[in-house]
Amino acid sequence: MCGICGVVSLAGRPLRHPYATSRMRETLIHRGPDGAGSVEYPAASLQIRRLAIVDLARGDQPFTSPDGCVSIVCNGEIYNSAELRRDPAGAGYPFRSNSDVESVLPLYLRHGTAAIPMLEGMFALAIWDARNGQLLLARDRSGEKPLFYASLDDELIFGSEPKALLAYPTVSRELDEEAAAAYFVMGYVPTPRTMHRHIRKLPPGHTLVANSNGIAISPYWCAADFRAATGPTAETKLSADSLRATIKSAVRRELTADVPLGVAISGGIDSSLLLGLAAPNFGRGRLFTWTAGFGDADYDETGPAARLARRYGTIHRIVPCDAPFLRRALDALQDTLDEPLGDPAVLPTWLVAEAAREDVKIILSGEGADELFGGYPTYLGHMLAARFAALPGFLRAAISRAVFAWPPSAGKVTLEFLLKRFISNAAQPPVDRHLEWFGALGPSASGRLLGARARAGLGSALSQLRAQGAAALDGRPVLDGILLLDFLTYLPDNLLTKVDRAAMLHSVEARAPFLDRKVMELALATPASEKVRGFQTKVGLKAAGAGVVPYEVRKRRKRGLSVPIAAWINNGLCLEVDRVLERRRLAREGWLDPDGVHRLLDEHRRGAANHARRLWPLIVFQRWLERWGPVEAN
Repeated sequence: MCGICGVVSLAGRPLRHPYATSRMRETLIHRGPDGAGSVEYPAASLQIRRLAIVDLARGDQPFTSPDGCVSIVCNGEIYNSAELRRDPAGAGYPFRSNSDVESVLPLYLRHGTAAIPMLEGMFALAIWDARNGQLLLARDRSGEKPLFYASLDDELIFGSEPKALLAYPTVSRELDEEAAAAYFVMGYVPTPRTMHRHIRKLPPGHTLVANSNGIAISPYWCAADFRAATGPTAETKLSADSLRATIKSAVRRELTADVPLGVAISGGIDSSLLLGLAAPNFGRGRLFTWTAGFGDADYDETGPAARLARRYGTIHRIVPCDAPFLRRALDALQDTLDEPLGDPAVLPTWLVAEAAREDVKIILSGEGADELFGGYPTYLGHMLAARFAALPGFLRAAISRAVFAWPPSAGKVTLEFLLKRFISNAAQPPVDRHLEWFGALGPSASGRLLGARARAGLGSALSQLRAQGAAALDGRPVLDGILLLDFLTYLPDNLLTKVDRAAMLHSVEARAPFLDRKVMELALATPASEKVRGFQTKVGLKAAGAGVVPYEVRKRRKRGLSVPIAAWINNGLCLEVDRVLERRRLAREGWLDPDGVHRLLDEHRRGAANHARRLWPLIVFQRWLERWGPVEAN
């Protein structure tokens, strides 16, 4: 795992600011504290900070071809590197290491860009080919590893994080109104935009080829291609044995490392299954586990996690995540997280990664399981929406009155919270209700809470979000399409961003076995009816856990990693919230409407409603703007 960056001249001229490339690299030192490397060409500079995972002594990057014409830098892990070395492309190649990254170079020399689909793993890589003045960028299929780029003045600048690009003089901090509007709607910035106007994300499963003819971005793998079979003769049953074997193979492959590793656990099915499949590869007392510990019983899962740790004989740590620790994480992330992320779970994730770094360099995590196997309560809502709409009008009205008479709760994903969100949006079209249920402000509240600058991008942002939803639902049953939509958007732009940044800020590599290609393709080709049934989510995954995961874990209700921010906004963080949401400041900046925001805050503090889900992304944005916005915003 590493941090990569670089600059190339598409016109073949010397770089405009060659002195800046090493400065770009050093902004990524947290991603690679074990060493630095670079390779320089007349029209290109590739830079890397290394986190040593495989072949600690000889695996330094960049790797360069024997003739000196082609070089590669890569952030990630290539899990099939041993097979690639046996490919005819590797026959006779003078490998200088056992690094997984070096195995890509002879493959590229033989196959060119067609080498990328042959890679299995999580990766973001850059290959400079001086023979034809061409840069190849590529990102893994699900988006585990990030890759950003900017094209300015015939130069292409790229890096693992926006901060690396912002260190190059021609890349400005100017903000993107459409990206800001999308962030307020969803709580994250959807690909390909970033909050900075000139910086873009390379989409997962895509390559970018840049040369004197311009820039071409194209997919090499597409999740939408793996449609579930339909029709009366379709075989739709998901075999528990097949799924378990596929996940087991992925876990075994992702345990490959020359450094210690562990599993972040919560007591839920995802992390428990990973732990159960990983533990037999270690003796008792040789595998590490960690769990976030909250003082609030609604959020705390230390009990179930501790029982799992005892069952599998791990070295278990409980990571304190009460208010003082969360505030420390919040302040640290303001200074280091160069993308606003409205998911409060990034705070305990950062704290768990900090604790894990005392013991290991690698953690396994369960990202992807919810989107692939149907784990969110909103999926039940989509199944029930049509039934609710079919009820007589008087009955729907009576149910609505009863639900909204229920006093608001500050607890974690309470029944009251879920029912109110369901009733409010069940009658909307599938994509719109999903944006409301899964978003931050959602489409409805955005118009009331955004200032003039963000409203300028709201129409186009909503059009793009709805177009993504329509494409995912095209020709699919509603729930199948919604699952695909979350896999393509929420997973890479929120969850994987959260885990990558939180872990790498502590120089820890996070691996997600559920995002192994074979696991993904098996899940994507399975209908949602095999995943969500009745009032049960993750039906297929829980069946696959039989014999590995205890019965009580497989039957537990999904809780998810979250933070008691509703009470925090009113108490320990009260003064900070007042500071960043101060009326005159909001009016001056123009991103948020002071009256609308303060109505929301007043209702929350009076206990009239729990608006924590909407307020938190606004607080995060305001703090992000202080550190990463244009100079005039600060």
